[in-house]
Amino acid sequence: MDLWLTLAVMAGAVFLFVTEKLRVDVVALLVAVSLLVLGVVTLPEALSGFSNQATVMVAAMFVLSGALQRNGALIAVGDLLARIRWKWLFLLVMMSLVAGVAAFVNNTATVAVFLPLVLAATTANRWAPSKFLIPLSYISQAAGVCTLIGTSTNLLVDSMAREADTAGFTLFEFAPLGIIFVGICMVYLMTVGRLLLPDRGVPGSATADHIGRYVAELLVAEGAAVIGRLRSEVLPDGSNDVTVLQILRNGAAVRGNDVRVEAGDRLLLRGLWQDIDATRKSMKLKFDHVARDLDGDLSAERLHVEVMVAPGSHLIGHTLSGMRFGHTYRARVHGLHRRQLGIRQPLDQVPLHVGDVLLLDAPVKAIADLRIDRGLIVMGSRAQRTVDTTKATLSAIVMAAAIAAAALGWMSIVASALLGCVALVVLRLLDPDEAYEAIDWRVIMLLAGIIPLGIALQKTGGAVLAADQLINLVGHYGPTATLAAVYLMTATLTEFMSNNASAVLLVPIAIATADSLGVDPKPFLIAVAFAASTSFATPISYQTNTMVYTAGNYRFSDFVKIGMPLNLIFLVTATLLIPRFFPF
Repeated sequence: MDLWLTLAVMAGAVFLFVTEKLRVDVVALLVAVSLLVLGVVTLPEALSGFSNQATVMVAAMFVLSGALQRNGALIAVGDLLARIRWKWLFLLVMMSLVAGVAAFVNNTATVAVFLPLVLAATTANRWAPSKFLIPLSYISQAAGVCTLIGTSTNLLVDSMAREADTAGFTLFEFAPLGIIFVGICMVYLMTVGRLLLPDRGVPGSATADHIGRYVAELLVAEGAAVIGRLRSEVLPDGSNDVTVLQILRNGAAVRGNDVRVEAGDRLLLRGLWQDIDATRKSMKLKFDHVARDLDGDLSAERLHVEVMVAPGSHLIGHTLSGMRFGHTYRARVHGLHRRQLGIRQPLDQVPLHVGDVLLLDAPVKAIADLRIDRGLIVMGSRAQRTVDTTKATLSAIVMAAAIAAAALGWMSIVASALLGCVALVVLRLLDPDEAYEAIDWRVIMLLAGIIPLGIALQKTGGAVLAADQLINLVGHYGPTATLAAVYLMTATLTEFMSNNASAVLLVPIAIATADSLGVDPKPFLIAVAFAASTSFATPISYQTNTMVYTAGNYRFSDFVKIGMPLNLIFLVTATLLIPRFFPF
């Protein structure tokens, strides 16, 4: 009975992960509670995810990475990019720098730091950012598998292996194979990838003034020429591809084809920003200054700044009005850019998603506050914040010392990472509040909630059942073919759901499969870790893909076209090389 209950909970979890009807951390906690209530796991087992060393270690690494990011330790590395004037060399150096950082620093944080730097450098050189941002995401993922701490998935696989009385991994045990994967990724992106990468134009040029198409909400003032017009008649000739999405009246959409525009209505327009702005001026529409106190010094210089909602941001799921965005950041939202999703409601009522880009009208003084907020990534190239050299250096030393202590065997990686976090606070490189803010609690809750599912799969025999089915299907071809099947299963799941969730599902199956074949489970665990950490074929499969998807103005098909061949190359490489480095 427990087996069928576990399989039902797992099926429900996979459905919710794939459809994204609920946030991944909510789904994970729902899984843990369901298993507890159904009696499949005990209370200590249901809560074991919170004390699991992978969960603790991931939280500690967020703090260590956050100190590097907050104190500007990585900005000096990125500044090197701005001096390069050859595209091929820029791409090579960028990938090399990112690979070196992402092997030790959370890859989402790495991309968050390098993204505005790459945008600034490419814009200055009049190059299309779309030629470089997919490589930025892909190489950060590939580099993450080079060390045990490079990605939370590696730590999770290691922790689950140890709890199953299987040998875990050392800090650099992934490195030889991981470096080969990084090399393959770089060669692919420098050759075939360069030919497949699209050119979406240079920001600031006539072809791409801003990132993609924006939705803007404009006020119809008294005396505006559009008053009395039908929706189909609102836009004048020569409005290019600007579209009227909705007429809003008293905060609600007005339905019907015979509705005429009235003074006080608001128009939702979608299009390239330069076209929207030209239409606004020609029709004498206005941005509605609902909060006059935001104007401040009318003589102060104001800028248009594009900011992206970062993964793990405190803004996700909240509306602009609900969080009083304008007063918090001293900025007005003039436009919202979101890929492949229509907006039909007032902009201040739209719940924000990861990767949303806001076009802000803000005074110069507000830019510094925007840059230090970890929930936002400033996409513009203006005025990088100054780097505190002393704090940046000490933050890097603390990170290096934590890694060295574990690598030399002086203490476990968990102990050294926690000691590093304490050192950051004691040395005042981060205050306690900043340390808490550096942790992506959604990831922590995801890990804590989903780990009991792995326990349930092992307890109830679900992992053995899945392993038997897998062996019946491909087992007679030998362990190498079975390894390829495990890698393919993991990679496929990861394209549509959380990488950590797919790892939790596949680790018990990998261990049970190895036991049934009578071979060492380590090669199968390596396959799960590598496949779950490298997800290239969709923009929604990995947070770094989502970040560059918006910033590079890519299409969904770009990731399929460029990422699918790389996924297949990694599958073949893993099948051939994993048994050589980790024999059965």
